[in-house]
Amino acid sequence: MSDESSAEDSVDRAALQELRASHADRDHVVETLSDAAAEGRLTPEELDERVERALGARTLRELAALTRDLPEQRANPSIPSTDVVKIEKRFGTAEWVGTWLVPRRMEIRLTVGNAKLDFTNAVITHDQLSIDVELGIGGDLTLITKPGIVVVANDVIVRSMAEIKVRPPQQDPDFPVALRVEVTGQLRGGDLLVRYPKSIR
Repeated sequence: MSDESSAEDSVDRAALQELRASHADRDHVVETLSDAAAEGRLTPEELDERVERALGARTLRELAALTRDLPEQRANPSIPSTDVVKIEKRFGTAEWVGTWLVPRRMEIRLTVGNAKLDFTNAVITHDQLSIDVELGIGGDLTLITKPGIVVVANDVIVRSMAEIKVRPPQQDPDFPVALRVEVTGQLRGGDLLVRYPKSIR
């Protein structure tokens, strides 16, 4: 990695974290906090304190800190999947967990937010899923797989600060391939992590 490239990445990171928040950004965080309080994740006192901070936040970094410990979006098994699912997060967390129907294609754009796709109990009706990603400096994507699911990320463009970490074995002769996940796109600082659930080693 050159000194010039490192300097550019440092500038990009600082600029991204200090990006000014809009009214829509603040409203979205307030809605997320209210939903979390309704689910019992925040006490009334915590809700009041975080909402006050959200309304006074100037940057995306300040807003992201208020929802970092809260799940914001979960897949609903009662909602049928479409052929293309799009996830765009400037901040916050998107989680597809439990029983959800795997689409044929996903487009994931993360700025300073995180996303997790847990395939442990997902409903797989076809043998291939294409995922196009664009991960910013603070956006990480985690794929939780299981034997029989193979992830291919050979065509992902990785910039200097980003990483692809694939921990499970990608070809297990005891399990025929049930789903091939092909990941394309670019990592501009965020990481792509592929792993098994903690119960599977």
